[in-house]
Amino acid sequence: ELFAALGKAKQPVTVHAQVAGQLPELYFSSAEILADNKIYLLDAQSGCWDKFDSWLSDAGSKKITIDSKELYKCCLCRKVKVQGIVDDVALAGYVADPGHSSYSLEDLSRRNLPGVLATPCENLLQLASKLHSLLAEQQQLKLYEEFELPLAPVLAQMEFAGITPDKELLLQLNEDMGHRIAKLEALAQEQAGEEFNLKSPKQLGVILFERLQLPVIKKTKTGYSTDAKVLEALEGKHPLIATILEHRKLAKLQSTYLEGLQPLINPKTGRIHTHFQQTVTVTGRLSSTDPNLQNIPARTEESRQIRRIFVPGAGYDLLMSCDYSQVELRILACIAQDELLLEAFRHGQDIHARTAAEVFGVPLDEVTPQMRSRAKAVNFGIVYGISDFGLAKQLDVGRKEAAGYIASYFERYTGVKKYMEDIVAEAREQGYVSTLMGRRRYLPEIRSSNFNLRSFAERTAINTPIQGTAADIMKKAMIAVQRELDKAQCKSRILLQVHDELVLEVTEDEKEQVAQLVRTAMEGAASLDIPLLADVNCGRDWAETK
Repeated sequence: ELFAALGKAKQPVTVHAQVAGQLPELYFSSAEILADNKIYLLDAQSGCWDKFDSWLSDAGSKKITIDSKELYKCCLCRKVKVQGIVDDVALAGYVADPGHSSYSLEDLSRRNLPGVLATPCENLLQLASKLHSLLAEQQQLKLYEEFELPLAPVLAQMEFAGITPDKELLLQLNEDMGHRIAKLEALAQEQAGEEFNLKSPKQLGVILFERLQLPVIKKTKTGYSTDAKVLEALEGKHPLIATILEHRKLAKLQSTYLEGLQPLINPKTGRIHTHFQQTVTVTGRLSSTDPNLQNIPARTEESRQIRRIFVPGAGYDLLMSCDYSQVELRILACIAQDELLLEAFRHGQDIHARTAAEVFGVPLDEVTPQMRSRAKAVNFGIVYGISDFGLAKQLDVGRKEAAGYIASYFERYTGVKKYMEDIVAEAREQGYVSTLMGRRRYLPEIRSSNFNLRSFAERTAINTPIQGTAADIMKKAMIAVQRELDKAQCKSRILLQVHDELVLEVTEDEKEQVAQLVRTAMEGAASLDIPLLADVNCGRDWAETK
């Protein structure tokens, strides 16, 4: 009866499937289906799962579901290619209002269908209709249908693939890091003049503020504060401070990665399968969890060692990193229509050197490395609405000097200054800001009487259209890269997305083809007033791709 109903269904069929198990053995524990105005339930013991798989793979059968990524991933485990998903109410709810912590069916129903008592599948049907109307009203249907919905199967394939760690290197690095941390502990106790537990804020506070008589920066209910801001404020006042900061940095890297990754290696695949959360951030960026592989620092020697852990798996020869070049500054130039920024990018100039020349009033060929470094901090600081206080701290200069850099920047980059003023005013008037693709971020705090809340909202208003547009562009690029890999029937595949970077696992014989394919897809993901550029590099591990 069910499959007869599915065969003659004229409207999209709602499917509420429960997924259980762990990769690579995810399975359906149950599925509720609304077809032909009747509710059907497949339980774990049903003999209909093979027929259900066939229906899922039928592109002509339109389906509405929730959390389609898990459905796609479960079917990858079953070697079934899901087709015909036309709605995912979790993604629709996220695009419509990205400020919530949950997009479960229960929470979506509570927010959008108050007082409605219905089955999960009936709720799915009503939510799909209501959210479609809302997205159309907000002019966000294209964002949902062309960016978020087709990204879900791409993410499912990435999670299913996972990435291979070098287990021996992981153990060796953990041992080496342990020795370094032990030496820092011994040094800290020598500098303090007595033994104490470096991990105890209470004991550290007594050492710093009573024994060594350093100035008290902040107190808590239980005693002295020794948080990162306090230690950074005390840096240079005693050698112990630098030792504590280094110890904390290495201890965090060890616990998060060198120790934290080991239990996350899948015993059956030998790979690490991170989860890419599509409905978490308010800017549209993806979030990587269990483990977070987007948060490994890129520029320290310790972080390079951690990236060495990730290598090509069996049947593959290289990892490939494909990285957008200064995408946020390019987006700023286009959104602000700042002629100096646009001109620099059109002529392929070093944007930080060009900014230094403008801010310091010297010819481009006379810009020193220090000038460029400071201009780089200004460029990226402007994107995040940095204050003179924040820039002064970052550059280790006086607040007056930092304010002078910002003032000089705005004198030259008048388009950027106007954009910042206009976007804050726009946010205050309409209560939200949008990316170039129409993604919204609501900012109720921008009308707050509380200065700190209002200031944060103003900085967010400046940054969100830039960072959010970059996230949208990357999502479009990922969809295009996967489509082209499928079309070319490549074995090479996407493994990770780290904000402006894609990491792929490639074979030697496909290396050149895939490099060209990915570069073309990434650079063609959006039409801006200046070209998008992507850098592509290969290596025998992730660190070697940089």
